[in-house]
Amino acid sequence: MWVRTSRTSQGRSGKGLGLSLALVSAVAFGGSGVAAKPLIWAGLDPLHVVWLRVTGAALVMLPLAVRHRALLRDRPALLAGFGLLAVAGVQACYFAALSRIPVGVALLVEYLAPALVLGWVRFVQRRPVTRAAALGVVLAAGGLACVVEVWSGLGFDALGLLFALGAACCQVGYFVLSDQGGDAGDTAPDPLGVIAYGLLVGAAVLTAVARPWGMDWSVLAHSAHMNGAAVPAAVLLVWIVLVATVLAYVTGVLSVRLLSPQVAGVVACLEAVVATVLAWVLLGEHLSAPQVAGGAVVLLGAFIAQSSAPAKGSAEPVAGAGPERELSARGTAT
Repeated sequence: MWVRTSRTSQGRSGKGLGLSLALVSAVAFGGSGVAAKPLIWAGLDPLHVVWLRVTGAALVMLPLAVRHRALLRDRPALLAGFGLLAVAGVQACYFAALSRIPVGVALLVEYLAPALVLGWVRFVQRRPVTRAAALGVVLAAGGLACVVEVWSGLGFDALGLLFALGAACCQVGYFVLSDQGGDAGDTAPDPLGVIAYGLLVGAAVLTAVARPWGMDWSVLAHSAHMNGAAVPAAVLLVWIVLVATVLAYVTGVLSVRLLSPQVAGVVACLEAVVATVLAWVLLGEHLSAPQVAGGAVVLLGAFIAQSSAPAKGSAEPVAGAGPERELSARGTAT
C-alpha cells in the first residue's frame, strides 16, 4: 500500500510540475508578439526579428551546446529535426502565411497542431488517447476560433493556407520531438542540449532565409513605441530572446517530458489567449465579447485535457475502445 501511495503521489507531483511549466511556456511564447510588434513598427522586417530572436537565443544557449556536445554523435537526427521543425520551420512557415492570409486565419490553422498531435500519437505511435483529451482539443480549437475572430477576415489563398498548415505540422514536430527519450531514464537525451543545438540549427537555416546583412541595425539603437510609451528597442529584443525564446523553449520541452505531447499541445493553445490579453493591456488592442468567451473556452479545454489524460506509459483505454481493452488496462494497472 505504501509503494502504491508513493508512486501515485510522485505521479501527481510530476504532472503538477509539468502543467506549471506548460503554463509558463505558453505565457512566455505569448509575450513574443507584444514585444516584437513595436520593433516591426520601428522599421525592422518581421523575418529579421525572428532571426534576431533565434540567433540571440542560440548564443545564450551556446555553453550548454558545448557541454552536451556528445549529442552530436549520439542523436544527430533528433537535433537536426528539432532545429528544422521546432525552431526554423514553425517561424518561417508562420511568417510566410501571414504575408498571404489574415493573422487570425494563420493562427487558427497553426493551432490545429494539438489535434494533429492526437492523430500522430493515436495512429502512428499507437498510444492511448482519452476521450477527455480529445474533447479538450475540440473545445480549445473552438475557443481559439473566437479568440482570433476568424470570421472577421477570412480570405482564401491556397498557398497561404498551405504555409499555415506547414507551421502546424512543424509544431507537431516540436511536441513529438520534445517527447523523444522522455521514458528512457538516464539514457534520455538532455532536453537543454537538444534545445541548444536546435536553436543553433534554426539560426543557421534562418540566416540563409532572412539575410540579416541587409537589416537596418540602427533601429536597435533607438526607442520603439508601445501604446504611446517609448521603450528602448534593445530592451524589447532582450525580452524576446531571454523570455519569449530561451525560457519558453526550456519550459515547453520539459513540460512535454513530464506530461505528454497531446496534453502539452492543448495547454499550448493558451499562448493565443495570453497574446491577445497582453496586446489588450500593452498595445491597446481591445478584446471583444466573443474573444473573452473564447478565451474561457480555451482554458476549459486545456483544463479538461490535462486533468484526465493518461500518464505517460499508462494503459488507459483509448477513446472508443471496447470492454476488452478496458479489462486489459485494468489488468496491466493491477
